[in-house]
Amino acid sequence: MLVVGLTHYLVLSAFLFSLGLYGIVTRKNAIMVLMGIELMLNAANINFVAFSRYGNYGIGGQLAALFVIILAAAEAAIALAIVLNIYKTFANVDVDDINNLKE
Repeated sequence: MLVVGLTHYLVLSAFLFSLGLYGIVTRKNAIMVLMGIELMLNAANINFVAFSRYGNYGIGGQLAALFVIILAAAEAAIALAIVLNIYKTFANVDVDDINNLKE
């Protein structure tokens, strides 16, 4: 019988964080970059909850994860509004074209 411990959660979190970082670095589509950021935030949430559970820190980890979830929802709403405005201006959401906003 497999007992799930802290190490399993940390490996899962490291995998999700790496996947999110890869998505941010390699993608040019703004929506995909936002999805990478969300993956990285969820990896941090897994760490908060896992350390709270296995470190006997009470509900501090769950409260931090809840705060990150609220922050991610606000970030997604604002970022999607910006992406829609960029799409309206340039007819695509390529991150390289955003540099033209300065001109």
